[in-house]
Amino acid sequence: LLITSIGQPGTNYVVIEHADGTSVATKFQSPERAFPAMSNGRLGVLLHDSALELAPVSATAELESPVLVSGFVNAFGNFHGGTFTGAQKQTLLLTNAVANTSAWAVAFHSTMALKDGVDAEDVRAIRERRLPKDATLAALSAFTRALIEKRGHVDERDVSAFTAAGFGHEQVLEVIAGLAVSVMANYAGNITNPAIEAPFEPQAWRA
Repeated sequence: LLITSIGQPGTNYVVIEHADGTSVATKFQSPERAFPAMSNGRLGVLLHDSALELAPVSATAELESPVLVSGFVNAFGNFHGGTFTGAQKQTLLLTNAVANTSAWAVAFHSTMALKDGVDAEDVRAIRERRLPKDATLAALSAFTRALIEKRGHVDERDVSAFTAAGFGHEQVLEVIAGLAVSVMANYAGNITNPAIEAPFEPQAWRA
């Protein structure tokens, strides 16, 4: 689903557009406060360029928490405006989704990874909790998985393996920004258990 617009200040709706083209207006007392990143009456499309790229704010039920959605919108925009390539971002987000056993997010990011040029065999490897063959993507996947598995307590070997693949030290912290996006989307998806929408059904996944 995609948050496509927000009511003018003082109105009480946010428009949710689904993959099948249907839409629904969800009411809030004050959407301009709940969604500050989408206020001022401007179109609030979360993602870039492609109709397939539906936001991983993965269930209408999640809109019951405007605090979560507002935080997600801002974190999502910051991360996707960062230094990683599209393929690298999707590798990171797919790895996180698998580690967090979030079926909706795995299907979504598998689809997006293929679209952004990640080799199908590398996508399959990540889905099977293996490292991709591409050395750069493997280093990124290994590092974000280490952050999750070690609860952030990575050691110098983890960091060195990441930077040895060509990543900068500042990108160590950018991975954490990606993890923040994943935690919000994956955990919300795990709680709300949304159906896999048609564009992502070919990449359905079970833990």
